[in-house]
Parts: sequence; structure tokens; C-alpha cells
Amino acid sequence: MADVFTRKKRSEVMSKIRTRGNLSTEMRMIALMSGQGIKGWRRNHPLPGRPDFVFRREKVAVFVDGCFWHGCPVHYVEPRTATAFWRRKIAGNRRRDYRVTRELRNMGWKVLRLWEHDLKRDRRLNAMTRLRALVR
Repeated sequence: MADVFTRKKRSEVMSKIRTRGNLSTEMRMIALMSGQGIKGWRRNHPLPGRPDFVFRREKVAVFVDGCFWHGCPVHYVEPRTATAFWRRKIAGNRRRDYRVTRELRNMGWKVLRLWEHDLKRDRRLNAMTRLRALVR
């Protein structure tokens, strides 16, 4: 189906959409941390890259990266249309992730990047073990 907007108008419309994070993934992470007794985290802390969760006292920033938007090597499937656009978009996201991680580490923060799939049943214990090791 053809787009009802011109390319310029579609760009304008899309630029007005602001992300609020992936609520279901963030809620799953909150449930896992609570279930494991991991406390002391905050959300919406003003750090570069806007980490999903921050442990201020321990200076740990946690990102839960979506498999699609961050180009997971296991689950990312490139869309069949506009492939050049999506290659650039995902590559840009990955460069930004790398830059933000480096910047936070240079500021003295420990950074934990988890994939969305790390919160699934068979991997979540490993993810919580990695987190617990940083926030002790």
C-alpha cells in the first residue's frame, strides 16, 4: 500500500513521535530485579544515552536493548523493504550505543547492556547474575 503522505510530510510526522521506551521490556526487567531482591535502581536518570536503569551509588548504568532496534546478532531480521534505510538506521543505532557506552565508562560508570532476549525465561538468571555482580 502506498503511503498517503509525501516523503517530506512523512518525515515531519515521524519526527514528532517521541519514544517512551519499551514498557513491556522495562516492566519485565523491574519484575526480575524485584524478584531477585535487587534494589536501589532509578529510572529516567539524566545520563548520556538515557539508561533504562541506574544504580547511582554503585555508578552502574543498565540498558536493555531491543533486538530489532539495536541489531541483535541472534534475532535481528532485516526488513524486506527499504533495506538501505534500515541498514543505515540500525548501524547508526549501534554506533550510538558504542559511543554512549564509552562516554559513560570514561565518566567512571560501569555499563551493562542486556539484550531484550536476555530477559526471557532461559536466560534471565544469567542476566540477573551479571547485574548483581555489578551492584554489590
